[in-house]
Parts: sequence; C-alpha cells; structure tokens
Amino acid sequence: MNRARPNLKGKINFVYSDNDSISVIFQNNDLLMGVVGEFNENLKQLEKLTETNLYFRGNSIIIKSDQKNNEIVKNAIVFLSDQFINNGTIEKKDILSSINKFMISENSNTADKIEYIIKTPKKSVIPRSEKQKKYVRALKESEIIISTGPAGTGKTFLAVAVGLTMLLEKKIERIILSRPAVEAGERLGFLPGDMREKVDPYLRPLYDSLYDLLDFEKIQKKIEIGDIEIAPLAFMRGRTLKNSFAILDEAQNATDTQIKMFLTRIGENSKIVVNGDPSQIDLPNKSLSGLNRSKKLIGHLDEISVVDFDHSDVVRHPLVSKIVKAYSDQKDDKS
Repeated sequence: MNRARPNLKGKINFVYSDNDSISVIFQNNDLLMGVVGEFNENLKQLEKLTETNLYFRGNSIIIKSDQKNNEIVKNAIVFLSDQFINNGTIEKKDILSSINKFMISENSNTADKIEYIIKTPKKSVIPRSEKQKKYVRALKESEIIISTGPAGTGKTFLAVAVGLTMLLEKKIERIILSRPAVEAGERLGFLPGDMREKVDPYLRPLYDSLYDLLDFEKIQKKIEIGDIEIAPLAFMRGRTLKNSFAILDEAQNATDTQIKMFLTRIGENSKIVVNGDPSQIDLPNKSLSGLNRSKKLIGHLDEISVVDFDHSDVVRHPLVSKIVKAYSDQKDDKS
C-alpha cells in the first residue's frame, strides 16, 4: 500500500539576528514537526553532525553557531523540508545527506536540484553528492554508462531508480538486471536447488533495490510478465537488447570477454550500465577482471560516460565512509 504524500504548501522564512543566530520560521506545523522529528531526534542529529546549537520554540527552529555553520544548517533544514514534502518522512540517511556539500553549495539552487530528482511510486530519490548528480545526468543522457567506486555510493540504486522511471513512463519496454553469478566462471553446480534457487542469493541486492522503489506485488507482476528480468550474466549471451535498460552489477567480477559480451548486447533505444568496485574483486586471479580495462578501452567515446566514485560519495551509515577511506589509505601506503 502506497503512503500518500502530504500536500504541504507552507513556506519557510528566515530571520537573521545580531547574536549569530538564524530563526527558521515555519508556516505549516505538519512540516515543522516532520523536520524536527519524534522527540526532536532530527535536530539532535543535526546538532551532532554540525556542532551547532539548535532550539525548537513555537513554530521556529533557532540555529546558533558561527556564520558559516548557521548557513550550513539553514540549508540542511531546507533540504529536509523538501524531503518531507516529497516523501512524507525523513530517514536517518537524509540527515547526513542534508549537510552534504552538494546540498549546501552556493551554486546549487532548488531548481537545479529538482532537475535531478528521480520520482518513483514509493519515494523521490535525490542525488546526494556532485558525482551522484553527474551519474544521474549520465544515466539519462548517455547510451552506455560505466561507474566504479566503493559500496554505498549509489551506483546500483540510482541506476535501478532511473531505469524504473523510464519503464513506468513507457520510454523503454523492460529492465534487465544482471550480475556475474558466484564468480566469472559461473560455476553453480555445487549449489542445491534448481537454477533460480542457485542464483537468487547472488541477485538478491537487485531485488532489494526494486522493492525499495515500488510495491512488492507490482514488482512481482512485472517480473512475471517479463517487464523486469533478473538473471546471471551467463544468460545474456546471444541476445540483442532492444528498448531496454540493462544493468550489469558487480562487474569487477566479470572478465574482459564477459563485459565485452554484455556491452555488445546493446540494441535500438537501449541503455547499458556497468557498475563495480575494483577493490572488491572475488576472482581467483584479480587480473582477469575486465572492469578497469573497459574504461580504458571505450571510456573516451562520446556515447559513453564514466563516473568514478570514492569514499566521500558513500551515503550509507557515516561509519561506512570512514571504513572505506581507512582501507583505501592502507592500500595507498602499501603501494
């Protein structure tokens, strides 16, 4: 069951005081309470992340810190207000995203951000970094998109979101989601069950992204009628993908030959997305991975976009970004 989005038209006003404070005044109480959160939890998180003092009084949120932090928090509150209006809720990850440099950039106005919002039946997906913004633009404009970077940077989720909106808007006829199963050799025989039972565990993250954007029953229906296809990479051989949005996830575990095979499936009115994390290669021989080689060979072509994410683009738990950076720094030290 879809949650109805609130029809909130309340405005927000700002009053600057001489004592280094900004009062954010809400004309709509529902919007105010959504931003503040239960037991003021959202404000507490903002305080912790920005080292500012926030006070909730009447229909206002008062920000008290230095001038720079005041502006950061003010823009964060505007972002959270937009998030609540669009989705009817504010999640923990939205608090972190609200202070992201992209969201507080002086060059990023509200109209510019709206251009990159991906509206799906369950939620509106908003790019949370400059590279995510670049990635969304590439997903909409380029025929082939290659993206690399650590887990949690939105490579798969944003691609699935764009593909799903294109499907619902009838710009394409189907979405195809694929992964190398287990390893590049596709050796599944030792696993119990039929073919679907063998590969489903490795494709589960793709299902999870879909269920986060559209109701379970609707996703299942689209899978049954073939509008959405989820299959291991080996199943792509010999096909031509027309009017499709095809995503190869975990491409660091695909060989050079396999990635070439997948890329050359592209047909009329189709897009192909290749995603992976070069630091997470599971192949017995890491040199067999074809992900980085594909960027070098075809990344310069006009029809192809390449987006490389790093730890600063991680949008999961804040600790994930720190972990990714720590391992990356250790790798650089060894080299």
